[in-house]
Amino acid sequence: MQPLLELKDLVVAYGELPILHQVNLKVQSGELVSVLGANGAGKTTLLQAISGLLRAKAGSVHFRDQDISKMRAHELPGLGLAHVPQGRGIFATLTVFENLLVGSWNPQARKKREENIAQVYELFPRLKERSRQLGGTLSGGEQQMLALGRALTQEPKLLMLDEPSLGLAPFLVDNLFKTLEKINKGGISILLVEQNVFHATELANRCYLLENGRVTLEGSKAVFEENPKIKKSYLGM
Repeated sequence: MQPLLELKDLVVAYGELPILHQVNLKVQSGELVSVLGANGAGKTTLLQAISGLLRAKAGSVHFRDQDISKMRAHELPGLGLAHVPQGRGIFATLTVFENLLVGSWNPQARKKREENIAQVYELFPRLKERSRQLGGTLSGGEQQMLALGRALTQEPKLLMLDEPSLGLAPFLVDNLFKTLEKINKGGISILLVEQNVFHATELANRCYLLENGRVTLEGSKAVFEENPKIKKSYLGM
C-alpha cells in the first residue's frame, strides 16, 4: 500500500550546517506515528521540511502520491496537510472563532467551514464557551485546544504536531493524548513529535528515534519499550 506520507533520503541544512541526514520515514493512512528524540535532534526541522517552511537540500517528500518537496507552505493545507507548531502559533489578537475561521481558509475546507467548526466545538466544548474571547487571554491548555481545533478546520488527512504537551500540567497532558487518540480513531493520520516518551509510545502504531539528525531506530511500540537504549535514556528504566 502506498504511504500517505513518505520521506526518502531527506537532507536539510541551515546554510552549510546539515541538520537532517538522509532521513527515511513513512506514515500510512490511519496511522499515528511518533518521532522521539532529545532537544536538538532535528525533530522540529523535520516537520518544517515536510510542511514547506524549510527547503530540502536533497531527497524528497511525497504526500498522497505527490512530490511536495518544492511546494510552498501555503499550498499544502489544501492537499490535506496540517501542522501545529511548537508554541501553538495561535493569533493572540483574534477571537477563538476568528482563529478557527483562519484555519478553514483553503478552498477545500471553506466548503464545510460551519460543519467543521461545529465539530471542533463538539470536541472542545471549552472553545465554544470562549468563542468570543481573544486567543491571547486563554490558558495554556485552552490555547493548545485552539491550535488543534484550528488545524482540524483545515480538513486534514495528516495532522503534524510539534511537542503538543510542552508546558502543560500533567492532567492536561493526559486529556491531550486522549483527544489525539480520538482524532486518530476518527480517521485522521497523525505524525507526532514529542518528548513525553511514555504517552508517545503508548499511542503510536510505530515510532522513530531521531538522534543528531539521523533515524537510529524504527519499529513498533513493543520494539521501543523493549530496547535497552530506550529504557535507559528515555524511559528511565
